[in-house]
Amino acid sequence: MPEFDVVSLPETDHVAEGEAAPDFTRPLVNQEYWEDRTLSGLVDEPTLLVFHPMDGAFQATYLYNTVDDHGWADDLQVLGLSISTPYAHKRLLAERGEGVRIFSDPGAGVIEAYGTAHDIDGMTGVTETRPAVFLLDADRTVEYAWVASDHPEFPDAEAIDDAIADLLD
Repeated sequence: MPEFDVVSLPETDHVAEGEAAPDFTRPLVNQEYWEDRTLSGLVDEPTLLVFHPMDGAFQATYLYNTVDDHGWADDLQVLGLSISTPYAHKRLLAERGEGVRIFSDPGAGVIEAYGTAHDIDGMTGVTETRPAVFLLDADRTVEYAWVASDHPEFPDAEAIDDAIADLLD
């Protein structure tokens, strides 16, 4: 029996397969530094865009362990996104997410644009992202989309493996 409650999240109108991924500019963090970057300036190759709750939450740890375990950053560009600060992202990347860079979206504007936002229970006015994965082609078209409908919920890593293999073939 889990030590936490599974909570159904409200339906969301998120970015879907076949749609263009919305462009944005936010600080992009790697293990050494961060700088403002646009998604459109980075996506000129297949890209896995991983939305995760705040750094330090077990969902973020799980998602980046999955990225590492499946070697996705070896096969294509992997970019993360959460409301956490660049400082928190640097700490996360020091421990996991080899080859990953993470956008910082503390105002949740990108999260809102992608339709992945939800309010944290008991924290009025604090919005974070539900876990989500968007596989983009070189033109920012979404080839695969998964967005959590429960908390906690995680994507099917094998389905992502298959989608990546289909896109790279």
